[in-house]
Amino acid sequence: LEQPGADAAAGEEFLRAAFQVLLEEAVRKGTDVAQKVGARGKGAALGWGPRAERCPQVCEWKEPHELRELLDLELRSHGENADRLLQRCRDVIRYSVKTCHPRFFNQLFSGLDHHALAGRLLTETLNTSQYTYEIAPVFVLMEEVVLAKLRKLVGWDNGDGIFCPGGSISNMYAMNVARFQRFPESRQQGSRALPRLVLFTSEESHYSILKGAAFLGIGTDNVVLVHADERGKMIPEELEKEIERVKSEGAVPFFVSATSGTTVLGAFDPLGPVADVCQRHGLWLHVDVSTRETLLCTPSPTSLHPPCSVLQAAWGGSALLSKKHRHLLAGIERADSVAWNPHKMLTVGLQCSAFLLRDESGLLQRCHGSGATYLFQPDKFYDVTYDTGDKTVQCGRRVDCLKLWLLWKAVGTEGLEQRVDRAFSYTRYLAAELKRRDGFQLVMEPEFLNLCFWFVPPSLRGRQGCADFELLLGKVAPAIKERMMKEGSMMVGYQPHGARPNFFRQIVTSPAVTRADLDFFLDEIERLGRDL
Repeated sequence: LEQPGADAAAGEEFLRAAFQVLLEEAVRKGTDVAQKVGARGKGAALGWGPRAERCPQVCEWKEPHELRELLDLELRSHGENADRLLQRCRDVIRYSVKTCHPRFFNQLFSGLDHHALAGRLLTETLNTSQYTYEIAPVFVLMEEVVLAKLRKLVGWDNGDGIFCPGGSISNMYAMNVARFQRFPESRQQGSRALPRLVLFTSEESHYSILKGAAFLGIGTDNVVLVHADERGKMIPEELEKEIERVKSEGAVPFFVSATSGTTVLGAFDPLGPVADVCQRHGLWLHVDVSTRETLLCTPSPTSLHPPCSVLQAAWGGSALLSKKHRHLLAGIERADSVAWNPHKMLTVGLQCSAFLLRDESGLLQRCHGSGATYLFQPDKFYDVTYDTGDKTVQCGRRVDCLKLWLLWKAVGTEGLEQRVDRAFSYTRYLAAELKRRDGFQLVMEPEFLNLCFWFVPPSLRGRQGCADFELLLGKVAPAIKERMMKEGSMMVGYQPHGARPNFFRQIVTSPAVTRADLDFFLDEIERLGRDL
């Protein structure tokens, strides 16, 4: 015990080498479209057509059994030397999907911001927990400032909030706080002391609403999924009808979750009219502007909520940064709470999820506080109101504010606004180009960043009236997706939607993307699908 149990000098040497691997293999190569693999990719050999250029490597696809053998994942009794560990690092990077690559369009998060990455590395290095001022003084103050800035964008001068481990948890916080605000006795007495509570959300809302209802003891049978229009927007008149129906059954409505920016269609619920309904009935209004998966449902005669297939959902919060586009969220200032994930459109990096609350009376603390005396001692020598951890359901809490703060410091609010506006420009350019090309068909005109379209290969053109057309069309996107994955040239998502067969959903948020990347995207869809 007289000497340290670890070799600091060797550790620093390894870390220096590992950082070089990270910088060269993940950051430089992982974001460079000039990085090529193979002369023509695999497609030419498989008959998909020759490439005009060599293939950028977004991913190097391996089947699970192949990948297990390549990575040697087994953990053994004895350690390995530094050179072997560095090769392990290279292998991890090589066989991982390069989500920072300009031709990765598969999720709503993409790209890499170097300032935010520096914040993420600092967060890992400092390795603290965001619960008390004594252990995280910088980050307690920083979180307060960042959350206040986000609330200001929503339209609130005051309020409360915390960073959460994902938007799903933010939605659950909203449900729990709304229940506590309406029935404070629920904290001690539980559901047995309450009437039957019912909450409402769009039929295209995030599945965490159902999961949250189950987790919090509300019950999934007490989640009413409200009909949406053809663009995926909640219909306020239908919401009011459902509220009246539930009241007539003797149940107590207490919570409405609206969605701003569904991930598939990019739909924004009409927040003003929904807020009017909530005000008339005294209901808590939560707005989910984060990003995850949604429910698309078919009505069931035996349940208040339909059986659901998982798609993806709301992510429009960052449009608040744009003077041109914040009108999409008109009325959001009337919400009681908001869930917002800056790690999507702003390229902050996973994860960065804020739960924002208009209440400034300490509702979060009263709802969740336990006053654990080993951590939140009331007789500390400093102002203990800065010990913010007791208002969360977590004890240990990761620092998620630094990466956003450092990015914001680097580019300013104007730079973030330009990022949002550029993302809208990507979609407008692609929509116009798509209309000029044979075989491409829009699902609908994009309102947001979501460009939803079918590629109709030559073999199906002119057969739109045939009985098997939609069945065959639904097989095109999965086939093209398989080919692009095995070539590694790019990644984009697809999904069905209601009665619509599989279509591509293209979203571009990375500021590193150029017009050449967008043209490549359309060219590659054509090349990979023309023989189907």
